[in-house]
This record gives sequence, C-alpha cells and structure tokens, in this order.
Amino acid sequence: MCFRKPSIISYAAVVGKAENEGPYGGEFDEVIEDNKGGADTWEQSEALFQRRAVGHVLRKAELTPDKIDLVIAGDLLNQCVGSSYGLKDYYMPFLGIYGACSTFAEGLLLSAALVNAGYLDTVIASTSSHFSTAERQFRFPLNYGGVRTPTAQWTATASGAALVGFSGKPPFIRAATIGKIEDMGITDLNNMGAAMAGAAYDTLTRHMKHRGTHPQDYDLIITGDLGQVGSDLLYDLFQRDGVSLKEHHKDCGLMIYDRASQDVHAGGSGCGCSASMMCGHFLKRVQSGELKRILYCATGALMSPTMVQQGGSIPGIAHCVEISSEQGG
Repeated sequence: MCFRKPSIISYAAVVGKAENEGPYGGEFDEVIEDNKGGADTWEQSEALFQRRAVGHVLRKAELTPDKIDLVIAGDLLNQCVGSSYGLKDYYMPFLGIYGACSTFAEGLLLSAALVNAGYLDTVIASTSSHFSTAERQFRFPLNYGGVRTPTAQWTATASGAALVGFSGKPPFIRAATIGKIEDMGITDLNNMGAAMAGAAYDTLTRHMKHRGTHPQDYDLIITGDLGQVGSDLLYDLFQRDGVSLKEHHKDCGLMIYDRASQDVHAGGSGCGCSASMMCGHFLKRVQSGELKRILYCATGALMSPTMVQQGGSIPGIAHCVEISSEQGG
C-alpha cells in the first residue's frame, strides 16, 4: 500500500522504571516508577499506561476525545483488556486488534489506510504491554520464580500511541506492507525471536521488492522486537540473498534496555517495546529531519500457551510501515 496524505500529528510514550533506566531514559513522555501507578492489579496498571499515553497524544494535538474519529488499539492480554479497559472512559469509536508485538505497526498501517482513503480524518493507533501481566498469562506468575533461559526476552512495561491524520507536516506515512503468517516450527515459549525472524524477513523482502528499494535506501530499518537471537537469524536469512542488513538495522528489543547492566537476557519484547521506542525516540528524529526515511517492521509471535501445550508451534507475523520526513506523491 502506498499513501499520499497521512501524517503522524502527535505521539507519546509512557514507560516503567526499568525502561527509563535504559539507554533512552529521559526521552519518554511519562515514567511510572512503581510500574503500577496506584492501580490495584497489574492488568489495571497496564490499562493505566495506555490511558496515559493516549491522553498525552490528545494533549499534544490540542484535541478532545470527541474530535477523534477512531482509536485502533490492542495488547497482549486476553480480550485486549489493556486497551478496552484503558480507553473506555474516553468514549471514542474503538476497534480492537491483536497482532502480538506487531500490534503498533498494524494499528499505524490501518490508521494510514483509512485516512488516505478519506474515510476518516483522525485515527489514534495505541498499544501497551506489561512485564507482570505477560508473565502471568503466557508463562508463570512472578511468585513462581521460574528460571529464564538465555533466549528469553523481557516484556517491556510501556505504552505508545500516535494520532494519524493529515497535517501536511512530518512524520509522513508513505507506504505499508501487511504481513503473512510464517511458521518457523519453534515450540519454545522462551524463544520468541526465532519464531518471528522468518516473518520479518518475508515482510521486509516483499516491501522492498514492491517499492523497488534496498536496505541502503533507508536511514534505518527498525524491527520490534527480535532481540539478539531473532536479529542474528534475520541477518542470516538476508545474507542468503547476498544482502547485508546489519549495518542498516536497529532492533527496539536491543535498544530499550542496557543488556550489560540490566538482566533482560536476549533483549526486550512486548507490544509496548517498539511502540514506546518509536514514539519516544524515532518519530521525533523523523519529524526534525535528522532521519529522512525509515522502515519500521514490528514482529509478533502469535503464540498460545494452550496450543503449545498441545504440541503446536508458534507462528510469527510482521507488519511494515515506511515513514518519511517528506510527503508522498
């Protein structure tokens, strides 16, 4: 899909304590130091993160909720309760989506398509994740004290949101490619990077083929969140085509934490990981012109503990959004 009109009018990121202690601390709109924000449960806390992120987006755009045509939101939890409970008090038209860690890119491309077609004028894409809610749902409750394997990734406690419309100002969403489900045969719930690498390779390859571009045509190709294992696999897959990706690539899972001082094993993950890095770090650099053209490819492991316990593998998905400081033609 190629777009002419859509731009990102405002964006915001809310993170927890560990995320703010990483290399990009200080770039986020709000830090909730205790990771709960006064909520009674972890799930209520995640909803609070997303509510705060959307609130910052509205404040920056100087808009009230009644001026928003649609919010497209999702998270990792059953029934996407982080989104529905977090945003219910805004009383905005709502579409819930699920793409696991690819949710923010999915929301951005859907928002851009609706705005570009002229169906809607203002659409918010929003997502969140929380370490404590994800561990309880997908692995073990925190008090179980399970040992994490070297391939495991740390679910970011964070939320990111962006308002897509037509302002005539950067960042502009120029194009997008919808992912296809790729199954690498991975059955380990603690090896998400390996499960998602094939999907990232497929979507990036198709996007660049359709656009007639190569990795060197972008200032950065940003994935979220392959971590160390998935990033290395992605490099290997491209190398088979004779393409060197490493020097053009950044992974949000490897950026948000300091792996030397923070015990996050293979890196970060979760819907909020790449969403907060995009809304806290990258988009402002596109807006200023420091980055002219980036390719954001968010990856998701479409995993179900029940399916894995039944012997199933973990399919992956990746959606790609091309963002530029220059408007489309």
